[in-house]
Amino acid sequence: MDSLSNKEVMKITWVLQLIEESDSISTKFYKKLVNTDDIIEVRVQYSNNNFRFLGFENKGCLVILTNAFRKKDQKTSKKEIALAHKRKKEYLEDE
Repeated sequence: MDSLSNKEVMKITWVLQLIEESDSISTKFYKKLVNTDDIIEVRVQYSNNNFRFLGFENKGCLVILTNAFRKKDQKTSKKEIALAHKRKKEYLEDE
């Protein structure tokens, strides 16, 4: 986040607060990725930049974010999804 503009950081913070405080969240901002063992994607768009945060839900209400990236392609990178899976596994093993 250090490399982002203040406005980009503000938008990301706003979306994360929205997810934390809302009972119902639009898929514009938050959705489970298909065929990924319940990996979720937090979606933030600011101007022409698309940011993605991957993670998972734990115990039904806590969202653990595992990695983030600037999205440049239509599909979410398999490499990023694999990293989210790896970190999810590590987190749950240590719990």
